[in-house]
Amino acid sequence: MAGTLQMGCQDSDSHNESFQRLMATMSVAESPCSSYETDQGSTSTLRPRLLPRKRKPTCFRKMVRYIAKGYLPRESDRQYYADRYRCCPPPLFIPTITLAEIGLFTYHCIDAGAISANGPIPVESVLIYRPDQRLQIWRFVSYTLIHAGWFHLFFNMLVQILVGLPLEMVHGSGRVMIVYISGVLAGSLGTSVFDTKAYLVGASGGVYSLLAAHLANIMLNYSEMEFGLLKLGAVLIIASADVGFAVWDRLLEKELLPHVSYTAHLMGSLAGLTMGLLVLKIFDQQLYRQYTWWIAFTVYAGCVSFAVCWNLIYY
Repeated sequence: MAGTLQMGCQDSDSHNESFQRLMATMSVAESPCSSYETDQGSTSTLRPRLLPRKRKPTCFRKMVRYIAKGYLPRESDRQYYADRYRCCPPPLFIPTITLAEIGLFTYHCIDAGAISANGPIPVESVLIYRPDQRLQIWRFVSYTLIHAGWFHLFFNMLVQILVGLPLEMVHGSGRVMIVYISGVLAGSLGTSVFDTKAYLVGASGGVYSLLAAHLANIMLNYSEMEFGLLKLGAVLIIASADVGFAVWDRLLEKELLPHVSYTAHLMGSLAGLTMGLLVLKIFDQQLYRQYTWWIAFTVYAGCVSFAVCWNLIYY
């Protein structure tokens, strides 16, 4: 009988020990922050092994996520971009063109010995667009490097960096360069047709093409983008305010020579809308099959062809 009782006690202790081990295992499985190891020499000693904590995102990673939310319509594209973007290669076009424009403005201010909100305007520069020098075809693009005063320069550089740099980070330097140059070219060609006596300076054609390209992206995807309607309204207000100021300034100073055309703003915007649909929509590989793509291509190609032919015949 004594032996039987002793065996019963041993079985009870064994069951208790097994139950305690089961409860410990369950508590380990439920713990989200740590795991446990059991020593080989002891069945009741548990040692915690903490899992590494997630690092807080850096400022650069936060900026990348913010850009993804503002410039990509679908959540899958945002997540993929935020996880994979390493800034390699870095955006080169917008910083390079911005530094070139600031450098040339500084040079002309030093050369003229003066600076103001509306000047100096280097009329004799080989870079400025002049209607009497249209055979020097580089002027149809190079005028973007010259600005008429620090206010003109400041506004263009501010929009160029705030809008162009994120676009370049998302879509790449090559695509943004095509949109920018297309806007610059459209601005000078449009001015040569509709404002034949105007001289042309400033990066407004390229800047407005970037704004309009971003606007096209918002218009197509505003229902899927965070604060889509608010962003759409903000871009429209900024663009309308600057165009309105350019028109008011031109009408107010009718006798000012040389004339600075505001046509480049409108033509650059048209180029941005069309070229934005052509080259910036890289996340939809089937866009070329849609009517929108072909309409945008036809509009831009037709306008440029007409302006080139008009200049050749008129001159």
